[in-house]
Amino acid sequence: MAYWILKTEPSTYSFADLQKAGRAVWDGVSNPVALRNLREMAVGDDVLIYHTGDEKAAVGHARVAKAAYPDPKQQDPKLVVVDLEAGKPMHTPVTLKAIKADPAFADLALVRQGRLSVVPVPAALWQRLLKMGT
Repeated sequence: MAYWILKTEPSTYSFADLQKAGRAVWDGVSNPVALRNLREMAVGDDVLIYHTGDEKAAVGHARVAKAAYPDPKQQDPKLVVVDLEAGKPMHTPVTLKAIKADPAFADLALVRQGRLSVVPVPAALWQRLLKMGT
């Protein structure tokens, strides 16, 4: 099992939208590194949904329900999507400010590569994030 952070602008598609849908196609990713990360996702991997914009915080849990497949809305086979199943919101959103304040996260791609929309999270840091969100 792997762990991931997926970033989204909540005015476009929020965690609440995912919860309402129950299951959704995670699309709109075009960055080559982010696409590579999507391709590495497997069914059952855990995900934190991170709101960008004014919030800048991990706000909810999800799980990969279907591994990467070609984006059915696009003609480019390089563009892939995954299906997500909504989980529960975090008790306390974990802000980027709190993450950056903790030296343990210094090498996390969320901190180092701020524009990357699909971020792998090492298991130890995943547990730390979950603890921060309780």
